[in-house]
Amino acid sequence: MELSDFLRETQAEVRTQTNDGSPFAELSFSEIVMQHMAEIGMTFEPVVCHYQGRVGNAILRLTGYAMSDDADQLDLFVSLYEGVDELTLIPDSETKAAAEQCLRFLALCAEGKMASKLDPSSDVHSLALSIRGIYNGLEQVRVFVLTDRVAKSKTFKTREIGRKSVRLEVMDIERLHRHWSEGKPRDELVVDFTQVSGTPLPCVYVPGETEDYDYALAAIPGEALRFIYERFGARLLEANVRSFLSVKGKGVNAGIQSTLRNSPERFMAYNNGIVIVADEMRLAESTEGSPGIAWLKGMQIVNGGQTTASIFFAKKRYIEIDLSRVRVPAKIIVMKVHDPAKEESLVSDISRFANSQNAVRQSDLSATKPFHVDIERLSLSVYCPDGTGRWFYERATGSYNTLLTREGTTPAKLKTLKETIPPARKITKTDLAKYFIAWDVLPDVVSLGSQKCFDRFMSSMTIAEGEPPPLSPDVATYKAMVAKAIVFKATQKLVRPMFQAFQANITAYTVSLLSKRFFNHFDLDRVWARQCVSQELLSQIGIWAREVNDVLHRTAGGRMVSEWAKRPECREAVLGASYSEPAGGIPEIR
Repeated sequence: MELSDFLRETQAEVRTQTNDGSPFAELSFSEIVMQHMAEIGMTFEPVVCHYQGRVGNAILRLTGYAMSDDADQLDLFVSLYEGVDELTLIPDSETKAAAEQCLRFLALCAEGKMASKLDPSSDVHSLALSIRGIYNGLEQVRVFVLTDRVAKSKTFKTREIGRKSVRLEVMDIERLHRHWSEGKPRDELVVDFTQVSGTPLPCVYVPGETEDYDYALAAIPGEALRFIYERFGARLLEANVRSFLSVKGKGVNAGIQSTLRNSPERFMAYNNGIVIVADEMRLAESTEGSPGIAWLKGMQIVNGGQTTASIFFAKKRYIEIDLSRVRVPAKIIVMKVHDPAKEESLVSDISRFANSQNAVRQSDLSATKPFHVDIERLSLSVYCPDGTGRWFYERATGSYNTLLTREGTTPAKLKTLKETIPPARKITKTDLAKYFIAWDVLPDVVSLGSQKCFDRFMSSMTIAEGEPPPLSPDVATYKAMVAKAIVFKATQKLVRPMFQAFQANITAYTVSLLSKRFFNHFDLDRVWARQCVSQELLSQIGIWAREVNDVLHRTAGGRMVSEWAKRPECREAVLGASYSEPAGGIPEIR
């Protein structure tokens, strides 16, 4: 899909959400972009949190934020949305100005001067208090400018706020397209070792042994690995089984930190090393005359995320650490597979076996794979009751866009394809987990965010030793799954215009309340047959959503609702509260 087509597709999605009830197109655009960034590992679970105001003569703006679980990394987002359907340039002066407005907000929060200027009942007030509380302990702070136009500069000079370095980046429509259209977030990760290390990286290269990949062994300088992580962050670890975001606590990370401080020259002897997957590799002669790696494109660390991030954060915390004496053993696998499904499978297997020496058991990973394959197979063969439409299960990231590109070869074919399988009928793996977990009355898990919810969903299907494998999902299971998706999407659509903040939390808790109250009496078959929910049910959902919102705020006790909603105590308090009795005559209730 060309960039111009992608822009129009994105704007169509924004307008669909706006027509569905989202009060502001800019917030819809921002939510779409932030969620995508979270899905590909660029940021943490984002929260829409809109603020625009003045302090003195200074304009302050914020659109959303994302915070790591350990509250040691913070991302702030500010949007510049124009709603354009044609590619339009945005001057650097505009993106810089937006970044400055967000930096001012951050600076006042860090100084403890912002909260007093805000409504104590607002979500941005809670955020300001939280930023003040965690600021001194932050290891990384970033500000992202989000825009539907094309920016010349994608990054700006790092700024200093309260003795913290703050990185400034732009996520424009061009950069978003590179991620989304290919479905391969690795594309932007290009590492030139002649610049990073001053010379090609000496290696042992083994080409052409298999049809799937080439192979190299190397020892990466510690400073080079630190620099690469500083530049790309958690995106390097997107394919890793275990996502690493902090060095706090005991165990492996503390041991790595100790070695770096006390015996850096022994790091290579003590550490098992890292495993890297890349899309392309260019060789050149190193200074020793041996083969060397000039650059890698599409670099991903599939094992060794803890090692990589520990080096980065240890150096930030203890500036005296001498990384020039550190070498990290690395196994580098260069992919030759170009089929997205085959590539995903191979990378998954590499990640699985590379991590098998640690706490992640192979059964945790391999036993659940057939489930997704089966759901994908059912989505290709089970038609909606009208006999023409279908739902699309996106097991491999980007496969929906690949389908449109592959089969929509003419405008007429593309139009027919979108009518048969519209974007609104696409279900991703993380979507599926959210629908199931919410229906299983665990809204606190849904509120943890897409990836953690998906991890919990996968763990729930783990097979214990000696147990028989679960039955493959059948047509009835698939139809019930789609019905749950329809209920969740309908609730989401209804909730969006009702509340300015925390719509995701209210949606999850309302769906869980619905499931808890009706459960065995709820007719999922009827929802599938009609591909929608009744007006009577929507009215009931609206009533309970307002009551859920009130209980969430009342029980939060001044905490941010988005954080409170993640706790089991919140689930018990909200679902254990008293609610109005459901109205009679709801068709979905047997």
